[in-house]
Amino acid sequence: MVKQATRPLVKAAHDMLFKHVHGNNLIYNCAWEDPRLDREMLRLDSSSKVVMITSAGCNALDYLLDDPAEIHAIDMNYRQNSLLELKKAFIARDHFDDLFEMFGIGSHPGYKTLYSEVRGTLSEPAQKFWDRRIGFFDPKSMKKSFYYHGTSGIAAWVMGNALFRLKPNIRNFALALLDATTLDEQRMAWEMIEREVWTGFIDWLVRQPALMTLLGVPRPQIKLIQDSYPGGLSGYVKDKLRHVFTELPMADNYFWRAYITGSYTLACCPNYLRRNHQDQLRQRLHRLRPCTTTISNFLREHPGQYSHFILLDHQDWLAAHDLAALREEWELIFANSRPGTKILMRSAGLEVDFIPADIRARLRFQPELTTRLHTLDRVGTYGSTHFAEVLP
Repeated sequence: MVKQATRPLVKAAHDMLFKHVHGNNLIYNCAWEDPRLDREMLRLDSSSKVVMITSAGCNALDYLLDDPAEIHAIDMNYRQNSLLELKKAFIARDHFDDLFEMFGIGSHPGYKTLYSEVRGTLSEPAQKFWDRRIGFFDPKSMKKSFYYHGTSGIAAWVMGNALFRLKPNIRNFALALLDATTLDEQRMAWEMIEREVWTGFIDWLVRQPALMTLLGVPRPQIKLIQDSYPGGLSGYVKDKLRHVFTELPMADNYFWRAYITGSYTLACCPNYLRRNHQDQLRQRLHRLRPCTTTISNFLREHPGQYSHFILLDHQDWLAAHDLAALREEWELIFANSRPGTKILMRSAGLEVDFIPADIRARLRFQPELTTRLHTLDRVGTYGSTHFAEVLP
């Protein structure tokens, strides 16, 4: 009886912790969705008008390369938009070496001077944030990389340090994995890592709510995984990582490279950090407009006929916490769409049933496409990918 009575309290405490962390911190320092797959589904062109969730802004910048008419990057957390603004400012500054050192290496010895040069181009909220946090790029700091800041970066740093201290050879195994030239080499390296990593301690660690909160995983998503995946959360994480590291080439997997090493390389980085894309990005930066609000509020305040909505995984949370808000968001999406408008979502669950049936009936899903592409996802942490078009 005591155990049952404490469960609601534990859930409430987890939700409060999640709300506090997400309401007061930069969460994502890099996007955690694979734009290579997005590109195949979205098919952006010069007529595209995109509404998307900002996250870290990497993919919003990536989509600019497909020449859309406009991209509206929406996020409730102004810190995420502040990060996108800083990236835009350094691209506009047109000094590639400094851009890459800041966001590719993750630090720059002249970060204070560089920030003073671009500060005036930022919005007031972005200025206030970076005035306090530009030290994230200090190479002399304890973490030495921007990619170990923000809550997801802190989680990566904590896990990495814990593993490297407990298992001295793990760092070398991880580098062998990243530098492997064939899938067979990757599988050999992963076998060594898996043998060392999946101890009782690590199994316990990945099930801790505080760690999942830092990574941006709310309780409803954890419950989705626990309820829908045969091995629960620990089995889910283990199987997802095994697939990414043994079935997909690591040579261009910049997502995991950043969290394992704290930096990218010139050959393994997001498209916005490639020298050959800089001219196109600078010419199109004005089409990318950050906005700090909800998707629903944005659509109320900026009605139009948008061609694409990129919703990431936030509907998992809405479905569990605020079904009325989820329905309101969908009605506003439909009201601001046209027949054929494309909608891309991801979920911790394995099915699309987090969306009410009457809403799904107004959409044409493409499960064959998403099932195929989901297995190619270089991030590999989502349970499912969903792509649909609005029916006439």
